[in-house]
Amino acid sequence: MALLDKITEKILQQIDGSGFQQKGAYNLRHNGVALCHGDSEHIKIKKKEDKPGIDIYIDGNTRGEQVHIPVVVDASGMKDEVYNDFYIDAGADVTIIAGCGIHNSGCNESRHDGIHSFHVGKGANVRYEEKHYGEGEGTGARVLNPVTKIYMKEDAVFTLDTVQIKGVDSTVRETEVEMGANSKLFVIEKLMTHDSQNAESNMEIQMNGDGSSAQIISRSVAKGQSRQVFHPKAVGNAKCHAHVQCDSIIMDHAEVASIPEINARHLDAAIIHEAAIGRINDEQLVKLRTLGMTAEEAEGIIIDNFLN
Repeated sequence: MALLDKITEKILQQIDGSGFQQKGAYNLRHNGVALCHGDSEHIKIKKKEDKPGIDIYIDGNTRGEQVHIPVVVDASGMKDEVYNDFYIDAGADVTIIAGCGIHNSGCNESRHDGIHSFHVGKGANVRYEEKHYGEGEGTGARVLNPVTKIYMKEDAVFTLDTVQIKGVDSTVRETEVEMGANSKLFVIEKLMTHDSQNAESNMEIQMNGDGSSAQIISRSVAKGQSRQVFHPKAVGNAKCHAHVQCDSIIMDHAEVASIPEINARHLDAAIIHEAAIGRINDEQLVKLRTLGMTAEEAEGIIIDNFLN
């Protein structure tokens, strides 16, 4: 069992809500190297031979298991790129808990680019949780650029739950999904930016099979002078249904652009999009202030409830 330092343990507490443990199927990447690793009866993790990263094999007998694959970067100036491929057999039921935390105490940019591909078998049920977090007293930027590619066979179900907690100076998120017949996709994206941070999220969902459906919900809060851009795109190539919803709270001198796009390429493709950007409701603030809260405490309660 690998011994973890205090910084690593602190970051893991932030990015792994279920609690990282060195048992079952897991792989902890630390400053570009696999620090510790384990398999379970139904889930095997193998190191790639041609490039940095791992292949995760989840067999069809997997029922309710979790796989933990967190990344911690605490070396200033580190630029880490990793390729992780998941092969989920038909009928499997699994939760994958990922996420990356950067602790930067220096003056150089620290960056992690995670490229994840999911090959989801017929009837499999996958939940993927990913949290991003940055901290450190240094002036160097903390940059996270995730790429997520999901390939779903018929009757597959995939839930993508992503959260950017705080402290990430720049992020560009690219998500691509291809859906088979009767497959179901659920996306929950939550993001908060502050100071002069920048965040961009691009998402393209290709509904290729009859009966496929997608629900995309993005919620964000922009503070300070931060800037956010959301561009979710749902494409209906068959008889399908999709609902895209983007809601944002804007504060201070921040900027938020929401650009939902829908493209129906089939007579029976039903796609809906909604987008709303606004400030915190004054009535809510007043009500909480009457309960004895300060303005900052009231704002915090409203934001927490909005993102949860």
